[in-house]
Amino acid sequence: YQDKEEVVLWMNTVGPYHNRQETYKYFSLPFCVGSKKSISHYHETLGEALQGVELEFSGLDIKFKEDVMQTTYCEIDLDKGRRDAFVYAIKNHYWYQMYIDDLPIWGIVGEADENGEDYYLWTYKKLEIGYNGNRIVDVNLTSEGKVKLVPNTKIQMSYSVKWKKSDVKFEDRFDKYLDPSFFQHRIHWFSIFNSFMMVIFLVGLVSMILMRTLRKDYARYSKEEEMDDMDRDLGDEYGWKQVHGDVFRPSSHPLIFSSLIGSGCQIFAVSLIVIVVAMIEDLYTERGSMLSTAIFVYAATSPVNGYFGGSLYARQGGRRWIKQMFIGAFLIPAMVCGTAFFINFIAIYYHASRAIPFATMVAVCCICFFVILPLNLVGTILGRNLSGQPNFPCRVNAVPRPIPEKKWFMEPAVIVCLGGILPFGSIFIEMYFIFTSFWAYKIYYVYGFMMLVLVILCIVTVCVTIVCTYLLMNAEDYRQWTSFLSAASTAIYVYMYSFYYYFFKTKMYGLFQTSFYFGYMAVFSTALGIMCG
Repeated sequence: YQDKEEVVLWMNTVGPYHNRQETYKYFSLPFCVGSKKSISHYHETLGEALQGVELEFSGLDIKFKEDVMQTTYCEIDLDKGRRDAFVYAIKNHYWYQMYIDDLPIWGIVGEADENGEDYYLWTYKKLEIGYNGNRIVDVNLTSEGKVKLVPNTKIQMSYSVKWKKSDVKFEDRFDKYLDPSFFQHRIHWFSIFNSFMMVIFLVGLVSMILMRTLRKDYARYSKEEEMDDMDRDLGDEYGWKQVHGDVFRPSSHPLIFSSLIGSGCQIFAVSLIVIVVAMIEDLYTERGSMLSTAIFVYAATSPVNGYFGGSLYARQGGRRWIKQMFIGAFLIPAMVCGTAFFINFIAIYYHASRAIPFATMVAVCCICFFVILPLNLVGTILGRNLSGQPNFPCRVNAVPRPIPEKKWFMEPAVIVCLGGILPFGSIFIEMYFIFTSFWAYKIYYVYGFMMLVLVILCIVTVCVTIVCTYLLMNAEDYRQWTSFLSAASTAIYVYMYSFYYYFFKTKMYGLFQTSFYFGYMAVFSTALGIMCG
């Protein structure tokens, strides 16, 4: 900024403190606007439009390095309707958010006295702005001037601005919003260490089981090789060698199966890339940049989905590859957009700022049809041509072998349910931190932790599914879905944990916030499950 250049105070949204996602336009409450009119226009990005950022000009006249004494900028004519609106806002702990030079400032609308009969509005915004050279590096807001809300009176709104020199570097100006005592707590380090020990234990266990057991199996099978055919037909062969003619039989619904596998590979690629980008760039300093990055990376990694889904479908002898490509491409977008569409209806009913504008919906649909689909097609064609030929080590028998009866704890349903427990155990402390930064007012910035947890989750999932698959093969069960589902069941545990989190860790209320919470938690859990699978 040059000296005396205009500094814009943007009003963003107002809403109840306990419901972070339930926000309304600031001027949906009967606040009044300052007198200054001329203003450069504000453009929002896709991420902001989806997150319900609604910046409106406050009308306050602020100039760089120019102090303003307490000045009345407008007055509210308080009739009964307006008083009721303010009383409702104060009862529900409404607070608002403003931006100066992209730095967020929060303030509370008003407060009630102890017995809850009289309500007071804060009328005086006292701004303290710190500057370093020609940059704004720090903003503080103090709300003063408590005025009792009495019908049919006039309330004067005032503000003052004080500029002070600050030593904060421009790059570090967001550090005061971070909460190291919360995110770098001993518990956080301990949970990572704990998960790490679990990984070492699991890898050891799996390698030991496989080495010892497989060696035994090999010894048994090679002994049987030496017998003549007569003895072998009479001998009691059992175990995984029995199903060698059925293991590579196509799964029961190959189209859905390969689409899920492709989508899972894509979600994993997106998670990896976004976490790496977030570790390098501080994405939390810009509104909506995390979401914009995720959308961009998801669209760009579509060939991964096509490659893995398409090649698996071709190996399983699938004929309708175009249908598979469409399902693979639109599986995740349809799930996310479907949920968003449903929640959008509630947002429109509430007149919330989260209601997604029609133009933004069209933009997202265009990304799906003109970016994700063509890239998916490229990936599918590459996958079918490069690794679409079945190269199985043994033939598939013409007649499927009947699956023998087994004990109840070897049933696929039981193994699938048990499979998700360990992967969930390795991530659930990190879940708490991620949930808190999303549903409460913390800025998540420890992406190094998230990267470690992702790596740990991968290793744990791999180990668990190897064991589950081995157990089922030994029980002569060759169905392929269990290998996918025994890891994907992590999603059920994460969703169950989100119920616990909602009832015991938050104070959310109301239809909008509740449906928002459980809708998007379901999307998150499903995506995580598909990725694990």
